[in-house]
Parts: sequence; structure tokens; C-alpha cells
Amino acid sequence: MAALRYLSGYGPDLRNQVQQLIEANKLGTWLEQRYPPAALHLIQSDAALYDYTQRLKQQHMRSSVPVSKVYFDTRMHVIDNALGQHQFVSRVQGGKLKRKNEIKVSALFKTLPEPLLRMVVVHELAHLREKEHNKAFYQLCQHMEPDYHQLELDLRLFLTLRG
Repeated sequence: MAALRYLSGYGPDLRNQVQQLIEANKLGTWLEQRYPPAALHLIQSDAALYDYTQRLKQQHMRSSVPVSKVYFDTRMHVIDNALGQHQFVSRVQGGKLKRKNEIKVSALFKTLPEPLLRMVVVHELAHLREKEHNKAFYQLCQHMEPDYHQLELDLRLFLTLRG
């Protein structure tokens, strides 16, 4: 079951169900029914991604620190186990220390359904308040996206299908 590396944290029952779907060549069909082509999105530029992220932040995390830059990263690979990343960049300008928050999202999400993009953006926004993947972090993710855990599983299924 090496093909299920993205599902290693899930129980054997779920992994067996996914393995059966793969063997029957039905995982792609199942995902397409769950996310029809209409679920694809028009967020294809860094500017559109920035606006999308700012709307989610304004809706759920108005009082959090600002995000100065959001962009698609073509160099970010699933192999590195990262689909999104938050950075806290500190630079000295003149005599002052400037601190900026940046979010980058794998360019892979240009081709995946919008709910999966939203899940990754929510994940990275949650890191503005919670640095670690702890209980408070996941509660914040669920506050912003009630289906967070299902979307995370579905993303892992897409990655499993891609190989």
C-alpha cells in the first residue's frame, strides 16, 4: 500500500476502502462526482489569490496581523510535503525592523477544485494565530471552514490519485 502514502495517518478501514476504489479504477470517478468540473475556479493569478485570501481573512480573522503577500509558488512540490506555507519575514529597513506575513500556495491548486484551495488558504491563515498544529489550530480551521477535515481527506485522495 505504498501508493497510499498521503493516507498514512488514517485508519486501516479507510485505507482499505481507498485501495479498493483504486483497484476497481473508481477513485477518479468518485472524486469527479464529489467535485464536478464546475467546482474548478478562476483564481489563477497571484492577485486573485491575494484577494481571495484577504476576503477569507476579513470574514473570519479581522483582528489578526495583516498578510502582506500571497502568491502561487511553482517550485513548491508535494514531495516536500508542503502545499502551502506561511512565512514571517523580518527585514531591517533603516533603523527599524519590519515584519511581514507571507503565504504561498502550491501552483497545483490552480487545477484543483476551489473547496480544496480554500482549505489550504484557511490552513495557512490559521497559522497567523496558531504556529503549531495543535487542538486550537484545528479548532480555528474548523471555525473558518466547517468541512475542514473532510476537505483535507479529499485533498489527500486527489494526491493519491495523481500518484
